[in-house]
Amino acid sequence: MTDPAAEIVVSPALGEAGAAVQRHADNGGTAVGRAAAAQAVAATAVEAYPRIVAALIRITGDWTLAEDCTQEALARALDRWPVDGVPTNPAGWLMAVARNRLLDVVRRASVERRKLRDLAVLALTAATADPVPDEEVVDDRLRLIFTCCHPALAPQARIALTLRTICAVPTADIARAFLVSESTMTRRLTRAKARIAEAGIPYRVPRGDALTERLPGVLGVLYLLFTQGYDADGEPAFAEEAIRLARLLVRLMPEQSEAKALLALCLLQHSRRAARRDSDGSLVPLDRQDRSRWDHAAIAEADRLLGGLTQSGPYAWQARIAACHATAPSPERTDWRRIADCYDQLAQVQPTPVVALNRAVAHGYAYGPTTGLALLAEARAGGGLDGYPLTLAAEADLVARHGDRDRAAALFRAAADRVHSEAERRALLERARRG
Repeated sequence: MTDPAAEIVVSPALGEAGAAVQRHADNGGTAVGRAAAAQAVAATAVEAYPRIVAALIRITGDWTLAEDCTQEALARALDRWPVDGVPTNPAGWLMAVARNRLLDVVRRASVERRKLRDLAVLALTAATADPVPDEEVVDDRLRLIFTCCHPALAPQARIALTLRTICAVPTADIARAFLVSESTMTRRLTRAKARIAEAGIPYRVPRGDALTERLPGVLGVLYLLFTQGYDADGEPAFAEEAIRLARLLVRLMPEQSEAKALLALCLLQHSRRAARRDSDGSLVPLDRQDRSRWDHAAIAEADRLLGGLTQSGPYAWQARIAACHATAPSPERTDWRRIADCYDQLAQVQPTPVVALNRAVAHGYAYGPTTGLALLAEARAGGGLDGYPLTLAAEADLVARHGDRDRAAALFRAAADRVHSEAERRALLERARRG
């Protein structure tokens, strides 16, 4: 998440599930029925696809089989929904079809897979029963996140597997993020899944010390999931799911300050969702948003969470920064000196180039653009911000406040040329026109 002062963030990729059903729809069938079905299936897949995959992995332990059965359920929906209509519970329909397909596969499995077949049949039968009480605290996706974050997997493999399985990010987009080919990333994901099977990594939330040790990775996953929904072209369902899972994690580990801090951060950022776009769908900068449309109940909940923190890690400092913006009655009354102080602390515990960039912006608002530009030059000196379009946007904002509006406009246009999101591009061009 970038600094909320700008409200311009990197866009996420569409999930492969939605793209696949759209391609399926384009290949034939009645135009109106197919188009409507594709829209309904894609919308349902955003929320349901990772949940169904997680449930099937719990049953079988077979990642590839779970993904294949879920994809087949989506294709089946494309065939049936134009004829039968969209079901009352679309996600439940997809889950039932995927589960039935899985049951059919394991029933036909070879003798060598008899153990898996028996286990799956028992689990599938039990899946129709009422959930056990602890399902209120731990669900399949949380188990899957802990599995993805197992220390037996390399750190990059954990992130890639999470993006693919939990966030449904296309393999090609993950490959671009890691600067490797799609085929290379496909092999890495395959090896990660195989490693889970070979090492006998259990599909469960660990206990005791293992739970605490795994927490930083899990928090990072939830942060990624929230960002997938918060970004300019993101799907809000991802942000809402991240908040739901963060609540479960806080209930599971109420003594962990950083779990509470992450939930508070997500609530504060998501509280502005209704005001972040205008009637044309364009991004609205924070200082121009209608604050009466913010979710003040979520802001109050986050404030209570922050008040109970006993330690201060990176999520706590980010949440305090977000709280300064969320509780300010107007842009002019934002406590920028407090924000700058928080960024100083955040830079100590999380010394990343993006934190240094946002720190420069905050100091520019707190102590003047000359100070901000000097800190920005320091942040860029290490080369970590090379090619990052929001570096240009931050410089443009500081230069504009310094009085050179022509140069600022040119920098905003240069930043617009580099971003991938159309919403971000329009916002930057609008900022260039304002000077």
